[in-house]
Amino acid sequence: MRTWQEAWAEALYGEGGFYRRAEGPAGHFATATHGPDGELLADALLRLVEKEGLRTVVDVGCGRGELLTALAAVSRHTHPDLDLLGVDVVDRPADLDPRIGWLVAPGGPELPDLGTPTEALVLAHEWLDVVPCGITRADEAGTLRTVHVDEDGAEHLGEPLDEADSGWVGRWWPGPHPPGAVVEIGRARDEAFERLVARTGSGLVVAVDYGHRAGRRPIDGTLMGYRDGSACPPLPDGSCDLTAHVAMDSLRADLVRTQREMLRGLGVDGARPPLDRAHSDPAGYLAALSRASHAAALTGPGPGDFLWAIRRVDRITGSAARSSPRGRIAGPAPRGGSRR
Repeated sequence: MRTWQEAWAEALYGEGGFYRRAEGPAGHFATATHGPDGELLADALLRLVEKEGLRTVVDVGCGRGELLTALAAVSRHTHPDLDLLGVDVVDRPADLDPRIGWLVAPGGPELPDLGTPTEALVLAHEWLDVVPCGITRADEAGTLRTVHVDEDGAEHLGEPLDEADSGWVGRWWPGPHPPGAVVEIGRARDEAFERLVARTGSGLVVAVDYGHRAGRRPIDGTLMGYRDGSACPPLPDGSCDLTAHVAMDSLRADLVRTQREMLRGLGVDGARPPLDRAHSDPAGYLAALSRASHAAALTGPGPGDFLWAIRRVDRITGSAARSSPRGRIAGPAPRGGSRR
């Protein structure tokens, strides 16, 4: 019998795992990187690139390159020299824009050599939530124990936590933990984020995910499955996506903000255009109304509550600098309204 973390990794990234399937993630759910919402997000990210004076965008866990495709389109005339690089566990899609480079990743927390990009926006959009983490549950005495799982989803309590996991819990998710309480140990996510920072020469490293912070940890856990556009029981058999929210404060980012705050700061506010424009410029009014609708989706309840964890990497030394930066939605169907 395997721990949830081991079974999760095999189910998503093993041979025949969910993320290696031909239809790709977009065959089962949509995120903010897909469709018109992705185009609007790409436009906002391009403003961040401009604001920070960056010249490269790296998208880690990029699916089939949907967000990069949108970035290639919105930057084609204004930033034709912007370098775009996708990282995922599958080979480069044949129909991808030729501007977009590609690296194949091993999966989970492991990363390929990114080439130490400089002046880069290194984006991990809904990547950390699918980096398998330790799932633990408190027994009748309130002692956290590792949860083991069968392929059919049946769970069993195993051994108490080792020293490393106990240390993480003591720092980031301290007790007491009542019997049955679930703690999702984010140590693997922290290490993956640090690995991403270490592979960045300079610029911004940004993790975007549903998450939580100290004082508002979920008592029942957040591990969920998604298949064919709907939430489903989390089964570690490769048939569904498996995701759990991220303890965003344990990433030790320079800045953690909601997506609502970040996008509004980048000009995405969802405000409807003036009604009188419908008479003077009907086509322009309809285009602006559509944009406002998608902006409202990205900044409204659910997606707007995503957290952006931002780490600045020093432009000269390549070390992480402790200064703050300047400064999943429909179809085929969302994962539970977004992907949660």
